[in-house]
Amino acid sequence: MARGKAEQRELLQELRRLYDDMETSYNETASRIGLSCSGCRDNCCVSFFQHHTYIEWAYFWEGLNACGAQHKAAIRKQAEEYVERSREKLRQGLRPNLMCPVNESGWCSLYGFRLMICRLHGVPNIVRMPNGKMRSFPGCTVCQELTRNMNAPPAMDRTPFYHRLAELEKRFLGSKHGKMPKVNLTLAEIIVQGPPRI
Repeated sequence: MARGKAEQRELLQELRRLYDDMETSYNETASRIGLSCSGCRDNCCVSFFQHHTYIEWAYFWEGLNACGAQHKAAIRKQAEEYVERSREKLRQGLRPNLMCPVNESGWCSLYGFRLMICRLHGVPNIVRMPNGKMRSFPGCTVCQELTRNMNAPPAMDRTPFYHRLAELEKRFLGSKHGKMPKVNLTLAEIIVQGPPRI
């Protein structure tokens, strides 16, 4: 890694604290809407998410490495199948709609190690771009139904979380920040490629 082991561990702990803050903000917004994942008929684990930071990639592998050998091997096999099937869908010009390889019986088997996009998907949110423009997302299908008759549905501002994550990524990469290839990987690809090599 670009940083010493002790500093690397501290940065991953800071990421954990950032995730906790994301969860608090998410839960507050979801509570105001009445949104719950429990018993949801629409599983967001089939969404085609791509992830973009080395630090989250490394953190996810902390969780994967803590799995038993049999469980880890099963996840890797599912990830390989996901990568093959998703690439075929993309070749056909289709957006993949496949179950995440760490999903078991409708729930994430590495829930505590899931990445930012997995954590923030669902509630309405906004992002303030560096150019001053604002992007908004109306929430998942179920959330959109719950907020249909609301004049001004509550929305979570992702911007401060993005800023904190970008700063952690910069510190995590150290002197290699800006020199490494950009991350643009599905969780399945992160699993198949192994831990990040920095």
